[in-house]
Amino acid sequence: MDGRGRALDNVFIERLWRSVKYEDIYLKDYQSMLELYQGLKQYFHFYNYERPHSVLNGLTPAHVHVRNEQGVI
Repeated sequence: MDGRGRALDNVFIERLWRSVKYEDIYLKDYQSMLELYQGLKQYFHFYNYERPHSVLNGLTPAHVHVRNEQGVI
C-alpha cells in the first residue's frame, strides 16, 4: 500500500488466494511440501484453463488471454 488507492490493487490477489485456500488447500490437507507443490500446480492449471469465471462471462482466463492476443476482444 504505497499510496492513495493502492489498497484496492490488492483486491484481485486476495480473491485469488481465497479461492486457492477454499477450493484446494483446506479440502486436501496436504502432508508434505511436495504434495502441496504438485497440488497447487494442478489447481492453477484448473483455475486458468478449466474453471469458468463469472467476471469473465463464464470464460476461463486462458481463453480470454488468447482472444486478447488475437485481437478478438
